[in-house]
Amino acid sequence: MEPTYTRKLRLLVTVIVTLVTGGITGCSNECSNKVTGINLSSPGNNPIRVRAEVNTISPVEIAIEYWPSDAPDSIYTTSFDSSGTSHYPVLTNLQPKRTYKYRVISRSNDCTSRTKEYDFTTSAMPLWLEDLSRVICPDTSVLPIEFRKGYVMVYRRETPGLISILDAEGKTRWYHQVNGTGFKVAHFTQAGNILAILGTEDYQTSYGNEILELSLTGDTLLHLKKGESDFLQTIHHEIFSDPKDHIVVISSEEKIMNLSSKGGGKADTVKSDGIRVFDRKGRLVWNWSVFDVLDPLTDKNIAKDKSDWMHANSLCQDKDGNYLLSFYNNGQIWKIDASTGKLLWKFGKGGDFELPANAAFDNSHAIHITSNGNLMLFDNGTTKKLSRTLEFSLDEKLYKAKLVNEILLPVDVYSERMGSAYYVNDTSVLHTASKRNTVVLTNMKGRFLWALRTGTTPYRAEFLTASQLSPYISD
Repeated sequence: MEPTYTRKLRLLVTVIVTLVTGGITGCSNECSNKVTGINLSSPGNNPIRVRAEVNTISPVEIAIEYWPSDAPDSIYTTSFDSSGTSHYPVLTNLQPKRTYKYRVISRSNDCTSRTKEYDFTTSAMPLWLEDLSRVICPDTSVLPIEFRKGYVMVYRRETPGLISILDAEGKTRWYHQVNGTGFKVAHFTQAGNILAILGTEDYQTSYGNEILELSLTGDTLLHLKKGESDFLQTIHHEIFSDPKDHIVVISSEEKIMNLSSKGGGKADTVKSDGIRVFDRKGRLVWNWSVFDVLDPLTDKNIAKDKSDWMHANSLCQDKDGNYLLSFYNNGQIWKIDASTGKLLWKFGKGGDFELPANAAFDNSHAIHITSNGNLMLFDNGTTKKLSRTLEFSLDEKLYKAKLVNEILLPVDVYSERMGSAYYVNDTSVLHTASKRNTVVLTNMKGRFLWALRTGTTPYRAEFLTASQLSPYISD
C-alpha cells in the first residue's frame, strides 16, 4: 500500500517509506534501501520553509531534490549533510499555495541512490504578512539589474518580531518570526547568516537583552541572553561579528556622579554608552566606555541630559580595524583604538576635521565603510528638516574631509530619527526613512526609482545580492 499523508503544510506532514527501492542509480546495494521514513513539517506554520526528518537504517549522507510540479526543470537541492541515520534538511525557495515534488538522495562512498517521487503542497501566506508592505515602482526598466535580481532585508522591532527578505516586486521570499520579543537591529553577516539583537516591549526602541544568530535554513546558531556569562548590560542599536568571529555590540553604561556643580544631585546616575566584544559563549573579550575618555562634568547640560548622554546609534570597524562610533545627540563620529581604547579623533560638529561648508551634518545613523574605503552615513537633517545620504573621504593625517557624494531625499521621506543608506551598485543607493515607514531606492542624484512602504517602522533596510542568498533563495 502506498503511504498516505496530509498535503497541506499547515500541520505535520508525514511520509512513511519502508525500504525504498525505486530509482536506484549506478551502484550496488551498499547505499540503496536505506531510507526508512520521511517526515515533513512547517515550523511556525511558515509556508515557504519546510523541514524534513529523514531516517535511514544505517549511516549515509542525504540531500533532498525538489521542484514545482508544474516546472520540472526548476530543480533545487539541499546540501548533503554528514553521515548518520537521522537527517534534518530544510527546503527553502518555496512559494505559497504551490505543489512540489521531491525525492531523497542518499549516498555512501561512491554510491548514490534516489527514492521514488513524493509531493506536498504549501499553504497560503498569512494575510497579515501579505498586507505588511507594498512596492511603488512606476517604471521597472530604470531599476539596476543588481537590484532587480537582488533582495531587501527588513525587520520589525515590535512584538512579535519579524525578519523578512523581499524581492524587488515586494514578494516575501524568506521570513522568520519570534514570539514575545522583537528584532531591534539585524545584520546579514559575511558568513551568510543573520545576527540580531532581540528585545521585549520592556526595552525601548532599539534596546534589547538577547543576541540571536540565524541561518537561512532557520536554525539557531547562537542565542545569548542578558544575565548569562559576561553578558550583563543592556545592548542597543548595533551588532556585528568581527573577523575573529567575536560579537561586537553597543552597550548601555552607567556611572553615579556628583552633578551638584551643574545643577544636579550629589549622587545622580549618568547613562551613556560603550562597546562590548563577546566570544560566542558570551565571555567578555574587550570593553570600552564613553566614561573612559570623556568626563560628563565637561558638559554644561549634563544634569538635563544625564538620562541619555550622547546616545550612540551605530558602530563599525574602520579599514584598520579600529572602531567608528556615531552619536545622535552631539552630531559626532568618534574613532576609537580597538586595542587601547584611546579616542583617536572626532568627526562632525566641533570635531577635529575641516569640513566643506555644505558637508556639515546634524546627526548620523548607519555609519559604515564602503567598498572604496569611504565613510558613508545617513544624515537625519533635523536643522533643515531634510534627510540625506553623505559619503566622505577622510584624510586622517591632515584632518580634512572631502564630500564625495551627497544625495538629498525628497521632503516627504524626511526622517528625523533612525535611518540607513547602503549602496546597491555604483549608481544607486537604498535609503531607509524610518519615521516614514519607507525604504527608497534612488540614483546618485536623488532621483526616485523604487519604494517600499511598510506597516511597521524599519530601523534599517539592507540590500542583499543574489549571490549572498544562493542557494537558499534564488530565481
